[in-house]
Amino acid sequence: MKSANQKNRKSQSNEVSKVKGKEELLKRTIERKQGIKGTLGTLGRAQLLLLVPLLSMLFTVNCKSVYTELQINASPEEVWAVLIDNGKYGEWNPYHRRVEGELKPGEQIVVEIHKPNGNQITLEPKVLRMIENRELTWGGGIPGLFTGEHVIEIRPSGTGILLVHREQFNGIFVLFAELDTIEEGYQLMNQALKDRVEASSPGL
Repeated sequence: MKSANQKNRKSQSNEVSKVKGKEELLKRTIERKQGIKGTLGTLGRAQLLLLVPLLSMLFTVNCKSVYTELQINASPEEVWAVLIDNGKYGEWNPYHRRVEGELKPGEQIVVEIHKPNGNQITLEPKVLRMIENRELTWGGGIPGLFTGEHVIEIRPSGTGILLVHREQFNGIFVLFAELDTIEEGYQLMNQALKDRVEASSPGL
């Protein structure tokens, strides 16, 4: 028969083995977790590095503009008087056939657009800026999807003025905007405005 001391030593040895086994298991578990965390961290950094240029590219693609200009032989006051008389747009304006509402910063207006390609659309932008004899700006839309800021500027130039008619578009749906058609529409409106103003102007 085994002595009591032998039994005690065997029992203590078993306990030590169990403790060591638990320590080893805990160590392997921690190592696995650290390995997974490290891998995820590496993937996160790699994905972030790929995301930065992608976002930059999307921002560039989704920001477009249309710019037109035309010299008009009239004073800023004469051009301004026609621009703010939106009740008569239907008489001369081939692009913005109808503009209803008060042209005053903060006010919402209704703009009926007739594009050169035959498409029509009605918008309800807000007047953003209005500087007498200098600038009329309205805009609106859904941020991130599609927004536009439409600007008409009157700049003194020689004996007349330079009419600058432009618009800035932003959002993911800019890719589907008919920018060439919009530019053509602005050019038609610019020429119609020039004809309207110069026909009634006494000349400079």
